Amino acid sequence: MPLSSPAARERLHLRRVSYEGFRRDDGLFDIEAHITDHKDRDYKLATGTRSKDVPVHNMRARVTINLRFEVIDIEAVTDEMPYPGQCNRIGPEYKKLIGSNLLKGFRKSIAENMGGVKGCTHLSELLGYLPTAAVQTFAGIKNEVESVEGKRPFQLDSCHALATHSETVRVYYPKWFVGESAAVRDEGVTL
Repeated sequence: MPLSSPAARERLHLRRVSYEGFRRDDGLFDIEAHITDHKDRDYKLATGTRSKDVPVHNMRARVTINLRFEVIDIEAVTDEMPYPGQCNRIGPEYKKLIGSNLLKGFRKSIAENMGGVKGCTHLSELLGYLPTAAVQTFAGIKNEVESVEGKRPFQLDSCHALATHSETVRVYYPKWFVGESAAVRDEGVTL
């Protein structure tokens, strides 16, 4: 379903963010993230007027992880920025995130290690969505491994639709269902 029709308006800014997940030949995985910010007209920065044809930001990050979502390596680069020679110096500092786990406090680790003047707001925001991009990258791969090993699917209890007491889990993951489904409760029937 599309959004409702907007009021009359003029676009001023366009931000594009993308994430791509890759399986490497060495058994590890790369998640690559990219962010660009564009203005729809020439605009003034402290460093001078920037053409609308040149992005305000053009930044990339590559995070290498294993099947346990542990960060093995990270690379962050800034190609376009408001303050050349300054913004593009912080990338190597993101190596501080090596050893963290995307599903266990990764966003907190970003805040602690790279928050405020210790990092770049845009790179840190970009990295903040890596956990969900990694989960999508592993969808199907981890399910195959977990079903063979009889392990609980990693995505359970990650959102309301996959709560272990939900109708979704009752129907699609019955082994891991832990309570009455909403449909059964609403009808007053017990399992």
